Amino acid sequence: MKIDEDSPQVRFPPPFVYAGMLLLGLGIGRLLGDPPIGLDIKAASIAGMILAIGGLGLISAALLRFRRAGTNPEPWRQTTAFVASGVYRWTRNPMYLGMALIFAGLALIFDSLATLLLLPFVVILIDRQVIAREERYLETKFGDDYRAYKDKVRRWL
Repeated sequence: MKIDEDSPQVRFPPPFVYAGMLLLGLGIGRLLGDPPIGLDIKAASIAGMILAIGGLGLISAALLRFRRAGTNPEPWRQTTAFVASGVYRWTRNPMYLGMALIFAGLALIFDSLATLLLLPFVVILIDRQVIAREERYLETKFGDDYRAYKDKVRRWL
């Protein structure tokens, strides 16, 4: 992965962080004898599917906005525009929120309490190591326009 000099300088692909922690949670769950979440398995599976599909929808909508704006979604590449329309009117980070929803959905589908308990750590890691870098970069690159957007739209929800 080549990191552009004019970029937020994120050093790892965020989807890999979510996937890695998901696998870690499932592995820990196996080692601990798969402690269940404690919900009815059918209800948990349905809720998990709804969360995962919603997360995929958010990510797809965000990627479409980036494509229309002609900018890169990868946080290690140069950004040529900041997007404030579509799903970006409600959250500054719909892709990371979508990944968190997919993570939670899969934890429910697999009925893995260990996995679900790792979600706050993943969100904190993404928030501190990815989003914070992106926001500093976007403030430097787009100035007052981006700061006004930040004041209006929440980071997550």
